[in-house]
Amino acid sequence: MTRPPRDLHIPTRLAFDGLPPLSQVVRQHELMAKKSLGQNFLFDLNLTAKIARHVPVANKASGQDTTGCLIEIGPGPGGLTRALLHETDLPVYAIEKDARCLAALAQVADHYPGRLQVIEGDATALDLGELGSAPRHVAANLPYNIGTTLLTAWLAREAATPGSFASLTLMFQREVALRITAQQGDKHYGRLAVLASWLCHCERLFDIPPEAFTPAPKVTSSVVQLIPRDQPLLDLPLTALEKVTQAAFGQRRKMLRQSLKGLALTPEALCEAANVAPTQRAEEVPVLGYCRMAAALGV
Repeated sequence: MTRPPRDLHIPTRLAFDGLPPLSQVVRQHELMAKKSLGQNFLFDLNLTAKIARHVPVANKASGQDTTGCLIEIGPGPGGLTRALLHETDLPVYAIEKDARCLAALAQVADHYPGRLQVIEGDATALDLGELGSAPRHVAANLPYNIGTTLLTAWLAREAATPGSFASLTLMFQREVALRITAQQGDKHYGRLAVLASWLCHCERLFDIPPEAFTPAPKVTSSVVQLIPRDQPLLDLPLTALEKVTQAAFGQRRKMLRQSLKGLALTPEALCEAANVAPTQRAEEVPVLGYCRMAAALGV
């Protein structure tokens, strides 16, 4: 016999918005999570509200006017969607690839007239910078299988068009979150951390255990927040930073004088421009060092 979703016994008071409990929504619409879509539904309404409250926008309790919009990826049955709508006055654009979820999300849209627009589609094929109006805040429990792909695309968008996003509050598996927020000298430090820190202030906010999800994943999840800088650490082409970091971290156990061979400038010239020693290894170079090398490469 199939067990009911975990939140079946969550007290009624947690249904803060008058809508049915998520367990009921899932049963009604037969929304069993699909592994092929990387779905792990978060039923704990305390946690969805906690995520929503971390999005850096003025909330209803502040009494302040708000501008811009919220963008959610993969809302599923709408747990985080409901929290975002409840905690703020902003319009929400929810992008959902799974057509099975549309009826459940339509019920949420009816409950918040004029505030929720559901877009059926693949987030990897959409330009979020074209949705709504700035400032745009992205908040999402990202599918594990496309989380990094989406983030790198959004960072590239922000690099090409500064101001595309005001904040990104995203859930990843913990290992990816550590890679995003890692600092020089950390074993998780790599290309993703350099790219993210070049453009954003990055912070891992809190972890979420596997048992909070249905079905429970085999790993812990973490919520990460990226706030784009007013200006990148250094003005340089994204392609140059990608080339330098790919070369360095592609052979991370080797010294820079060896790993950076094959680039347009010699390793010694790049290292001199960045004020780093050619005997250093990839994890020993700070983000600004990579930025200076990329600026010197200039392609």
